[in-house]
Amino acid sequence: MRKKILLTGGAGFIGVNLAAELLKNKDNFVVVYDNLSRPGVEDNLAWLRKQKFPNFQFIRGDIRDFKKLKQVVSDSREIYHLAAQVAVTRSVTDPIEDFEINAAGTLYLLEATRLKSPGAVFVFASTNKVYGELGHLKLKETQTRYIFTGKQKGVAETENLNFHSPYGNSKGAADQYVRDYHRIYGMKTVVFRQSCIYGPHQKGNEDQGWVAHFVIRALRQEAINIYGDGKQVRDLLEVSDLLKAYQMAVRQIGKCAGQIYNIGGGLENTFSLLELINFLEKELKREIECHFFQWRPGDQKIFVSDNTKLLRDLGWKPAVFREEGVRNLIAWMRNNLELND
Repeated sequence: MRKKILLTGGAGFIGVNLAAELLKNKDNFVVVYDNLSRPGVEDNLAWLRKQKFPNFQFIRGDIRDFKKLKQVVSDSREIYHLAAQVAVTRSVTDPIEDFEINAAGTLYLLEATRLKSPGAVFVFASTNKVYGELGHLKLKETQTRYIFTGKQKGVAETENLNFHSPYGNSKGAADQYVRDYHRIYGMKTVVFRQSCIYGPHQKGNEDQGWVAHFVIRALRQEAINIYGDGKQVRDLLEVSDLLKAYQMAVRQIGKCAGQIYNIGGGLENTFSLLELINFLEKELKREIECHFFQWRPGDQKIFVSDNTKLLRDLGWKPAVFREEGVRNLIAWMRNNLELND
């Protein structure tokens, strides 16, 4: 009998990559649950269907539909909760919808799982935005980026939560619920607070998925809007490395249940916005026009994930380095640029 695996938001960027990976194992039966509200995810679903996996099912539904969730989660052995409202800007304009999707929707899914599949492994995609602006960090400004002044490896899980936006609040509330469903009900939950994830099938725009957005604009020879001075730094993690961490945690859930992990590319895989633009100019052999605007509320001058806990617990570390990963993304986007119209 095949193992049922549920992916909420499974038609999104991370979800479609995860689904394709899980479907390679014919012993898995993968159910993608998605309301298809995000522009472009229909293309991801069409691509999955085109692969003609015999062990794949799509169910259209909303994460806020508790009755339907109880039906969908039944008999699941693994649940990857990826469904979310993903943009800080949208959370500011519609904080109620943001809360209903991210916080309430996660609680509905947890409770449905507790009632119908309490033994399932539950993996939750959280965000580095739960740490807020991180304005207390001591930084130095260079010509192209901000850097830590000390020997800090990055932001660890011991950093205080300081949400600083409706999106940070809703995702932060969700990841605390996920953790407490292990502590209170004994469920096999694990939280990944993700840094900048990028890769194939990403529908990048100004609000979310900035690496893909920059690549798309550069390939189209269009100007890039930068909010702030462009020196803000992020650690880049190629999606295949994220999926390896997910699956390592599932295989070692006895060690990982109830844990929270920061995950990103780490210090060796950082780019500032200006540095990525410079890298793209060299790769594409053309100048990229940039327009500068005011900083966005709560934007972090630097976020680098300290992956020490993941390395210690699971032996995980990134395998795809930033230049290789961005070059691969450029190649994928060249062949699929029409999907981002």
